[in-house]
Amino acid sequence: MYALTNSVHTEGQSRRGPFKADYVVMAEIEEDIADLLPVEEEDEESERDEEEGEFDWVVDEADELDDEDVVVLDTEAEPFELDQPAERSGHIAAVDGHCMYVWGGYKNSQTASFLDLYLPRNEIWIYNMETERWKKQMTEGNLHASMSGSCGVCVDGVLYLFGGHHTRGNTNRVFRLPLQTPVLCWEEMKDLKGLAPSCKDKLGCWVHKNRLVFFGGYGYVAQGAHRGTFEYDETSFMGDNPVRGWNNHIHVLDLETSTWSQPVTKGNTPSPRAAHACAKVGNRGYVFGGRYRDYRLNDMYYIDMDSWEWHEMSIPQQGPVGRSWHSLTPVSPDHMFLFGGFTTYRETLSDAWLYCVSKNEWQQYNHTESPRLWHTACSGPDGEVFVFGGCANNLLSHQRAAHCKELLVFTVQPKSLVRFCMEAALQHRELLSGSWDCLPIHLLHTLKQRMGGINALGS
Repeated sequence: MYALTNSVHTEGQSRRGPFKADYVVMAEIEEDIADLLPVEEEDEESERDEEEGEFDWVVDEADELDDEDVVVLDTEAEPFELDQPAERSGHIAAVDGHCMYVWGGYKNSQTASFLDLYLPRNEIWIYNMETERWKKQMTEGNLHASMSGSCGVCVDGVLYLFGGHHTRGNTNRVFRLPLQTPVLCWEEMKDLKGLAPSCKDKLGCWVHKNRLVFFGGYGYVAQGAHRGTFEYDETSFMGDNPVRGWNNHIHVLDLETSTWSQPVTKGNTPSPRAAHACAKVGNRGYVFGGRYRDYRLNDMYYIDMDSWEWHEMSIPQQGPVGRSWHSLTPVSPDHMFLFGGFTTYRETLSDAWLYCVSKNEWQQYNHTESPRLWHTACSGPDGEVFVFGGCANNLLSHQRAAHCKELLVFTVQPKSLVRFCMEAALQHRELLSGSWDCLPIHLLHTLKQRMGGINALGS
């Protein structure tokens, strides 16, 4: 099901006029839209707004929109079968083994107008990092809606999906997708015990000891005694729409006992935020930046997930500027890779940084020609970072969003000897292919698959 909306990206709220249809096309713009434009009663609220969701609204029975005037239309079919994923922002990407799984998000419609639509909920794209090939696979099951701003992670061959924003607003439902089965089938985790998180999107997640640890986000006020701080977004006080805001809650889902819990934390807790970036190194869950009210932060914290104590790290003056909608990716036991994002001054960033954990030092890695916000980034087996999708311009401006479908590959750590040999064999294949049969079967299979070409952009 798609939700199609006529989007006007502005600094404030957006208005939309909903229309009923059996199929809805969706969009979700985010960030600051909620601040400016007036919202009609049928809007859901300004939450598509960037990271915090100032820009999403509920449109009647539609799917979800975040723009000014919403037009609900039937599903927009692709003119032909794609051999790689369509452009998108606000999607999820997670790695299992040598494969990266991409789901959800939204893109521009095929018309020349400012229309966005959600990507189909029943398809998932798989990128094989060894063969450098994309494959689309259809899924089954009871995944309830197409969404953006969800949180997705892989644990022991299962993809877990939490939260997000769809046409009726935010959700806190949890779904699982076993990946090592002939047919991929979504399952909702319905019988979870304990107090669940509030409905939200643009949050972060760490995986620790078979537990999913969620932090922050933008969404509805919590129902119940949740530990942490919730800050109302004053721009969401409109009509009968549910009030939204930012939070700094930590919720833990134990996958063995299927139980939600909230730890009692110590130390200097980060402020509420959304559209921040999270990464795990050892037993530490790091969080950098994010949006809180009108500010995009450049602070860095980590929480010891054994003692549940927060620590704030100092950021040098020449370090990365405040941002939201960026990515933070662990690339070694001592380094993390920061890329892209969106500044307080509405600039889409293209800078990349390496953070050394043991030295608490930032080093600018590169300044690319590929600005991105609300993209995804995953670490590969050979010290690489795979950045997919995102938006290359100001998502909140009065222009058509430049959603991307390129795969940017950053080589952050030295390549393995096997990888060097593989690349040399491919480069000199006319000379060496006669000896390939002497290779182990798995290496020969990988070489033959890579012969088809590379569809990734190196940087």
